[in-house]
Amino acid sequence: MTKIGLISDTHGFLDESVFTHFKECDEIWHAGDIGSLEIIEKLEAFKPTRFVFGNIDEKEIQWKVPENQNFTIEGLEVWMTHIGGSPPNYNPAVKKQFKIKTPDIFVCGHSHILKAMRDPKQNNMIFLNPGAAGKQGWHKMKTLLRFTLDTGKMSNLEVVELGLRGK
Repeated sequence: MTKIGLISDTHGFLDESVFTHFKECDEIWHAGDIGSLEIIEKLEAFKPTRFVFGNIDEKEIQWKVPENQNFTIEGLEVWMTHIGGSPPNYNPAVKKQFKIKTPDIFVCGHSHILKAMRDPKQNNMIFLNPGAAGKQGWHKMKTLLRFTLDTGKMSNLEVVELGLRGK
């Protein structure tokens, strides 16, 4: 069993309450638009963290973390990228890869819109976008996701609200 904390679109701001909300997590996944190396360093010092870079991330971040993460955890194949789209309107590059192989879980950020759902048109794949945890953007509420992976299944999905964007 592995507990995951999922965050995205910090844009250089890391709410200190993230450390409280993710204290029971075994891993953190950051779905891009990190915004600073300091956020990478803080999260890596706290828990094992998987990152992808986003469209606002400068070269120093792009040299440190990949654009895509493809991995298997608890028997589930995961693909994490920043700009992935949303069911059924995926990014064209994502659609192309889905024709080759659809992951069990697809994670992205970018839209600042929290969404967690199954996509029946993609082999019932789990789609996750944690919304945005930073202060920049048009979203009103800063959000995260927490969930558990265990032997090929996801459970205990929780939305965490960190407060209004401007605060």
